[in-house]
Amino acid sequence: MFEIFQYDFMINAIIASILASIAFGVVGTYVVVKKIVFISGGIAHTAYGGIGLAFLLGVNPFWGAVAFSIAAAFFISFVRRQNKQHEDTLIGIMWAFGMALGVIFIGLTPGYVPNLMSFLFGNILTIPRVDVFGMLLLDIVTMLLVIFFFKEFQAITFDEDYSRALGLPVDNLYLLLLVIIALTTVILLKLVGIILVVALLSIPAAISIRYVNSIKAMMITSTILGIFFTLTGLLLSYYLNLAAGATIIIVAVFCYFASTILSNILLKGKNKFISN
Repeated sequence: MFEIFQYDFMINAIIASILASIAFGVVGTYVVVKKIVFISGGIAHTAYGGIGLAFLLGVNPFWGAVAFSIAAAFFISFVRRQNKQHEDTLIGIMWAFGMALGVIFIGLTPGYVPNLMSFLFGNILTIPRVDVFGMLLLDIVTMLLVIFFFKEFQAITFDEDYSRALGLPVDNLYLLLLVIIALTTVILLKLVGIILVVALLSIPAAISIRYVNSIKAMMITSTILGIFFTLTGLLLSYYLNLAAGATIIIVAVFCYFASTILSNILLKGKNKFISN
């Protein structure tokens, strides 16, 4: 088992998995509690346009994804302020528009273009050290923002109307939360890709919400689950010669259904105990 540590690409992958787990464990909690998984998917798919533009301009696609994801966060916040009724429709349009832009930009890129499947489904085994440092930087920024605005985010996550009554700038806080989600989405791109990012952002939090009763506990539990999912999937993909991103998601989904069965058993046992 320990021979994997002989390879630099595996060390990079393990470090990146842990960094990503911290990000999506914390931010995924807000996504699940506030029920904005669809918005997260829209931001993730819009990032593909930034990746395509980065290839066309000859810059690191990592930063192209950052730019487009943050732009998507601002757009969603603007749409939400103007007209909440059509928010889901416009997010769906933005979802498709970002993917279409990415395809066009990549088609216009002269010369060789790397395998784009890694951006759609992830390929953490090829992540370079420079991207690991980029993930670390985004992780630090994300965690600092969450720590600094923890009480405010908790308030708007559970009750926006009450938060407004308290005098909190709900719209600005919601925009900041979307920017944090955008940064987390970029962190996850190399891990599981654009297509699978929503699953990894939501599954750990969806499991932990069954067993804990506070935001902090949910964040910690989700992070631990994320580390378990990513490292287990990474090891299985290495020894079974499978796609790393897809394997991580399969592990997460199996654990989600196992937790569902377990929680139902515990609930039935509790109800039976109370009735007796």
